[in-house]
Amino acid sequence: MSGRIDSGLGHIVINTDVIATYAGSVAVECFGIVGMAAVSMKDGLVKLLRKDSLKHGITVTISEDNKISLSFHVIVAYGVAISTIADNLISNVKYKVEAFTGMEIEKINILVEGVRAID
Repeated sequence: MSGRIDSGLGHIVINTDVIATYAGSVAVECFGIVGMAAVSMKDGLVKLLRKDSLKHGITVTISEDNKISLSFHVIVAYGVAISTIADNLISNVKYKVEAFTGMEIEKINILVEGVRAID
């Protein structure tokens, strides 16, 4: 489902891939996030995604009342409190995605898939 905004002159339709790509670029800028993760359901393996495929680590759903729900699969930095990383990620993503889309964020889920040392 795509997000819809009524501009008064017509409708603006935002694809969920656009929201996922933008949210992914905001997420990797946050302190403590090493990158987005792709989880293989077959093997249970976690793979760090490259910068050009960030949207694969994010699930975007848009409710009937046009609110966004995001689920991030992330790999975090070793030695940083996960709660601090999560709070930072939620506040940055909520502010920037709402400003970017003009839509309200209903929920942000963070699934920590792995821990890596910062190079």
